[in-house]
Amino acid sequence: MPWEAEEPNKNLILILNIMISPLAYIDPAAKIGQNVTIHPFAYIDKNVVIGDNCTIMPYASVLNGTRMGNNNIIYQSAIIGATPQDFKFTGDATELIIGNDNTIREKVIINRATFAGNQTRIGDRNFLLEGVHVAHDTVIGNDCILGNGTKTAGNCLIDDRAILGSDVIIKHGCHIGSWTLVRDGCRANKDVPPFIVAAHNPITYYGINAMLMSYKHAVSDTVIDDIAKAYRQIYQCGTSLQNALRRIKEIITPSPEIEYLIRFIEKSDKGIIGVTEL
Repeated sequence: MPWEAEEPNKNLILILNIMISPLAYIDPAAKIGQNVTIHPFAYIDKNVVIGDNCTIMPYASVLNGTRMGNNNIIYQSAIIGATPQDFKFTGDATELIIGNDNTIREKVIINRATFAGNQTRIGDRNFLLEGVHVAHDTVIGNDCILGNGTKTAGNCLIDDRAILGSDVIIKHGCHIGSWTLVRDGCRANKDVPPFIVAAHNPITYYGINAMLMSYKHAVSDTVIDDIAKAYRQIYQCGTSLQNALRRIKEIITPSPEIEYLIRFIEKSDKGIIGVTEL
């Protein structure tokens, strides 16, 4: 059972194997799991749940509405569960949900959702480097990396195993596909489809992310070749996106990856980078 903080008590801390500095502030309503370390000058707000084996470094703040899983580490001066930077926010009780095994480095800011019943969500095994800002209602999947100074606007969706380089800016409501690498400094105002490298400003298709997909044989060589053929239809054949999708369905062997690629593009509300029409 999680520990429900009362007055920080050295004997209670020792019994439950929780290392909490007497210089940290923990609201009495916070719930803290087993084997948690909370360093001096950390701030744990009311209505917060921190799972087992987490570490909260000095000057980090974990704020109202945050629900954190196990084995997470929150570095110095990070602000987790901050109030949304959204003019539509009127004080609703909203949440930030963080999974397991995440590393959240210095000065990261993650906002909770705007409206009651909604959530900002961070999955498992993600790495958010120094200065990242994840805005309200954004959803990040698993095994993603967000580089130094990268920012997402509200309501973005980042699928599993995406990598955003340093100082990337993702505009409101954009969708970033799985296995995508967005190079440093890019500005995305459309969806970035899966399995590609995106580069330049204006941002555009730069090739497929074959090196990452082939690492430890995560995606077979045959499927990687099919993905490359699919993107040649979209970006290099001089045809409409609608016609490119028709060709992909006709000439490329179906696989979960190809089906995901097609579904991603067909469901895109903003359109995809480097293409002007559906």
